[in-house]
Amino acid sequence: MPKTIIEPFRIKSVEPIRVTTREERLRLLEEAKLNVFKLRAEDVLLDWLTDSGTGAMSAEQWAAILRGDESYAGAPSFYRLQAVVREITGMPHLIPTHQGRAAEHVLFGAACKSGQIVPNNSHFDTTRANLEYLGVEALDLVIAEGLQPALIHPFKGNIDLARLEDLLQREGERIPFGMLTVTNNTGGGQPVSMANIRATSELLHRYGKPLVMDVCRFAENAMFIKQREPGYAEHTPMQIAQEMFGYADAATMSAKKDGMVNIGGFIVLRDERWLEPVQQMLILREGFPTYGGLAGRDLEALAVGLREGLNEDYLRYRLRTAEYLGEKLDALGIGFVKPTGGHAVYIDARTVLPEMPVAHYPAWALCNALYVEGGIRGVEVGSVMFGKRLADGSETYHSMELVRLAFPRRMYTQSHFDYAAEAIAEVRAMAASIRGVRIVKQPTRLRHFSCECEWLD
Repeated sequence: MPKTIIEPFRIKSVEPIRVTTREERLRLLEEAKLNVFKLRAEDVLLDWLTDSGTGAMSAEQWAAILRGDESYAGAPSFYRLQAVVREITGMPHLIPTHQGRAAEHVLFGAACKSGQIVPNNSHFDTTRANLEYLGVEALDLVIAEGLQPALIHPFKGNIDLARLEDLLQREGERIPFGMLTVTNNTGGGQPVSMANIRATSELLHRYGKPLVMDVCRFAENAMFIKQREPGYAEHTPMQIAQEMFGYADAATMSAKKDGMVNIGGFIVLRDERWLEPVQQMLILREGFPTYGGLAGRDLEALAVGLREGLNEDYLRYRLRTAEYLGEKLDALGIGFVKPTGGHAVYIDARTVLPEMPVAHYPAWALCNALYVEGGIRGVEVGSVMFGKRLADGSETYHSMELVRLAFPRRMYTQSHFDYAAEAIAEVRAMAASIRGVRIVKQPTRLRHFSCECEWLD
């Protein structure tokens, strides 16, 4: 049989991509204050800013949309989604939200209070911001291997169990629950092993603490377990996902990732400890508990998408896509987080701009260069996203300077990835001319979304 893993779908509808010139892109970026978030999508050639809600839905999902029931309370669409979620997670209580950060906001508002600590392998940006907004310390405890981009390790998303237990012993009274993010977005889309999920659950439960999982890419994590963890090769992704959820007490999900939809999210709870305050917060912030900020048609599309996201042929292609671009970059000598994650390739900006000081934000600078030279929009996962400007004007910096190229689901073909590799190679060749930036305007939280920058000479 051929070794090439083809896209396991046919294209039924297309939309044009507007091709811009380098001169146009430079002008557009400067008008956007050197922040690719501020660019118009129509001015981007390959939009790899995020895989969140940017994918293509299937014919079955579009068909399901027509069945959407828009009743305010008790719509059949909710119960169809509830049945699918219960099958996958084994948890009885489903609370839909309009997206993942809303799920975080609702759950954390019900379960946390100021002065507490929530440990995780790594919190992503909105998770951290939602906790810090409440006065809660979001503490990252990923294993040491997870902070070394070039190091090969099958499960770099694992939480450091020794550090977690030490924290539980010292600060147990301040910990409302522990978390795991699967896959670990901050650290390169890296998976968490089943053994680590199980051990984390057992450790937290020994200290009387629930385990909450951030599961927006649970299907990709399940496929990595199937491919890499002994004893799971013959299991289906659905079976692996069911075991993963079996160790958790609750989960939040941005369904815009492995839910295969353009909008949506949810909370699932195993018992009723947080149910009443969560539902009260939901009604206040999102909507009635059987729609939670979503239309009935969105609930229907998600019910179909959750199953499609667990399809083994699709997942094999999905993981192979990132691996394919990683192989291209490896051949060029460009560093990235290894092995490749499930939804993205994370370029290590320090391997492209080794002389640029961290205070000049090398990952941000590389992100800008990729747009100017190739029309590619990625996102910085470095010291702009995770650093902070302190009251005295000094800065904190992130441990890694990464540019994430996140791939929308079922959107781009192999030629797009070949083009991207060529564009990245050209950027690497002109690295000496890439300029850093200074931030001239920024908000207090999530500054990467809206900050304004200027070139450094």
